[in-house]
Amino acid sequence: MLNKYFSEISTPIKYEGKDSKNPLAFRYYDKSKVVAGKTMAEHLRFAVSYWHTFKGDGTDIFGGTSFERQWNQHNNSMDNAKATLEAAFEFFQKLGIDYYCFHDRDIAPAGESFVQSCKNLEEIVEQAKVMQNDTGVKLLWGTANLFSNPIYSQGGGTNPNAHIMAQALAQVKNAIDATKELGGENYVFWGGREGYETLLNTDLKKEQDHMARFFEIVIDYKKRIDFEGQFLIEPKPAEPMKHQYDSDASTTLSFLRAYGLLDHFKLNIEANHATLAGHTFEHELAVASVAGKLGSVDANRGDYLLGWDTDQFPNDLHSITLAMIIILKQNGLGTGGLNFDAKVRRSSYDTIDLFHAHIGGMDAFAKGLLIANQIIEDKVLDDFVDDRYSSFNEGIGADIINGKVNLEQIEDWVKENDKPQLKSGRQEMLENIINSYIF
Repeated sequence: MLNKYFSEISTPIKYEGKDSKNPLAFRYYDKSKVVAGKTMAEHLRFAVSYWHTFKGDGTDIFGGTSFERQWNQHNNSMDNAKATLEAAFEFFQKLGIDYYCFHDRDIAPAGESFVQSCKNLEEIVEQAKVMQNDTGVKLLWGTANLFSNPIYSQGGGTNPNAHIMAQALAQVKNAIDATKELGGENYVFWGGREGYETLLNTDLKKEQDHMARFFEIVIDYKKRIDFEGQFLIEPKPAEPMKHQYDSDASTTLSFLRAYGLLDHFKLNIEANHATLAGHTFEHELAVASVAGKLGSVDANRGDYLLGWDTDQFPNDLHSITLAMIIILKQNGLGTGGLNFDAKVRRSSYDTIDLFHAHIGGMDAFAKGLLIANQIIEDKVLDDFVDDRYSSFNEGIGADIINGKVNLEQIEDWVKENDKPQLKSGRQEMLENIINSYIF
């Protein structure tokens, strides 16, 4: 086992049970424990985000670097990239996690030219492949960073400059190649700047048409290279752009339907993006799931008092439990997983804080899985919901749904019957039931 960058951790983090007082042990995440026919590891498929965990330096919108990491010397050298890769796989082994995710510019620095950037990525991918083989850690998904480079200040796929759109496509091609080479199970599109700041200089229809064409080109490439990974789109409402075209799950699904692209994508839902869109985490998961398009999850949370993407580690057990009910009911995330797109706080300077953060998030979802499974098994929600809609199982309800009556016939039925009898939605009772399982 590697032991250079996290020497304070001498052995992999272990499961010690709920009574453990060891802050460097799992209390609920027992990866081999079977729940609803699958192990916790199979249900949860945790992944570490390369960008926040290994490239994060504590910078926020009001201040610069606050972390000093032995592996990250804040430069774009290939030596720095190789050291970071070694640190990452040491962390994966000691945390005992099975997957990771990356942007192309996380693992390999941009070069002086696009050609050099591609060579840098190819070189790091070869090293990553060796380390994956040595450790058994796998790639959940890769993606391209089409937002940091100043050329993408007005978007990649929606950029008004054709040369820049072409470069964005070429960069995505190389990121897909890297993902395929490393056995990545998915590829994510996060349109960080695919949107607009003012309509004064924007042709809205043209930009959406261009984005659809962008996707058509990469879908064609995916087929031609036989990449079997799932394509995912990650919705976000704003920041850095004021209006982003994939603002939430519903908007993204509508866009895909409008352009005939729905069969080629699923959604990667982020908790913090949901709250920025004015939704709950579970709402966004449910919208994607009922459409059959919930593919993966960025597991984090936001701060309701702050108006930006704070990307904190998840610890809200109520929200996590509701999320896991949705995920369990659709029989899991398939090739997707729970990626910790989250970062330690600016004041959490020590490398051991990275372990505390991930342990907490993994335990929270493991506990949420256990609670959600018990709620489903006991049918405390399902039975109530089934009964609430039972009037559509027979009589006029069934006739309406099955198309057996027209509007005039419905009116005649209403005139012949008494006033509807209201039934309580019992929201407070159901909330108490959920709390009883959590407590």
